[in-house]
Amino acid sequence: MGLIKVKHKGSFNKTEQFFNRALRRDYLNILAQYGREGVQILSDATPGDSGKTASCWNFEIEQNGGNVILAFTNSNENQGVNIVKLIIYGHGLWNGGYVEGNDFVTPAIQPLLSDLANRAWREVTK
Repeated sequence: MGLIKVKHKGSFNKTEQFFNRALRRDYLNILAQYGREGVQILSDATPGDSGKTASCWNFEIEQNGGNVILAFTNSNENQGVNIVKLIIYGHGLWNGGYVEGNDFVTPAIQPLLSDLANRAWREVTK
């Protein structure tokens, strides 16, 4: 049976700081901040005359094992169909017409998600 010996120089201060922040769950506050910003961005970007769909945005933070998910939701429905999906993918009309899709979500939210990814990477690599 062999013996394993490990030597290191320097300190693990930054690594310990990162894990201590993670244990304090500071990341949930950061995700909530991004969630609130995302709701505002999506609300501002949502097309429509009444403003009803724009006012129905929300966010959820879900934890499943080691995974944490920031999800944006919109609760506006008509006859069980989510209005945002109709706007994004397009839909037929009762008179045979068709409304072409308008993916307003991706271009609106992408800068925020990129910023979140960059911030997370900086936290891990400090």
